[in-house]
Amino acid sequence: MRGALASLATIALIATGLVGGSMMRPSRAEPAPMSDKAGFDALMRESMERMHAEMAVPPSTDPDRDFAAMMIPHHQGAVDMAKAELAYGHDPVLRRLAQGIIVEQQQEIEVMRRALAERPPATPLASPSPAHSHHH
Repeated sequence: MRGALASLATIALIATGLVGGSMMRPSRAEPAPMSDKAGFDALMRESMERMHAEMAVPPSTDPDRDFAAMMIPHHQGAVDMAKAELAYGHDPVLRRLAQGIIVEQQQEIEVMRRALAERPPATPLASPSPAHSHHH
């Protein structure tokens, strides 16, 4: 079982591009130096800003399309935050959780992308005509 968990962890790290990369850090017992904290904070801020911007999808007449279109960047935000945990975090339980988040959320993103690809093109919701928006 340990071998299977190690393999899963390796697959998760390979999938995230962290194996052998500059983001991989050894686990340490002491608190992160200020530069590590600043790096972590910057990654988290960037991922949140990107996620919120990409979730601002114009509504269409298809709730399923809108759901998937908004959830993809939401899940990608979780993946990006989990990568920040792997790059800077030290708690072994949270690091394992982050690895699982990366694998699971990427799988769910793929399901939603396929669902979007199989749906007809989005039809934007009609905006109110100028005659209806004027007050007399």
